[in-house]
Amino acid sequence: MAKDCSFDVVSEFDRQELVNAVDQVKRDVSSRFDLKDSNSEIELDADKEITITTSDDMKLRNIFDILQTKLVKRNLSIRILDAQPVENALGGRVRQVFKLKKGLNQELAKKIVSDIKDSKKKVQASIQGDQIRVSGKDKDVLQEVIHLLRSNEEKYDYPLQFTNYR
Repeated sequence: MAKDCSFDVVSEFDRQELVNAVDQVKRDVSSRFDLKDSNSEIELDADKEITITTSDDMKLRNIFDILQTKLVKRNLSIRILDAQPVENALGGRVRQVFKLKKGLNQELAKKIVSDIKDSKKKVQASIQGDQIRVSGKDKDVLQEVIHLLRSNEEKYDYPLQFTNYR
């Protein structure tokens, strides 16, 4: 009897890399000429959200661009950011909160499992909490499933990683 092979589909990010990216953005904001005296702040709140507070919308967009650049340089997907609407803060300033996406929610997990089943590949997909375990007898078929999920990543709007490949 052939041994089953499997992998897990997860949506996670490296916390330390995120902390480093936010620290780099803080340094850039304090040293950049156009942002130096704008009284801008960027905060990482308990791995749940990033808050940017600054004097106007243009500076907010500039700081967000810097944040995206730093995330990409540290191999973090910008899809982990879930932008909330811009709101007014005290003193005529603006604030925007970016919630961090971590883990697959039930709705997305069901959609991914459905896509795997619709592909007619000989694999089994099961939801296990905030991740999905995909198993099958042939490693090549598992590679095809990974390729299928990577090609559909835009549709899911979540960063996907594939772990525990055995």
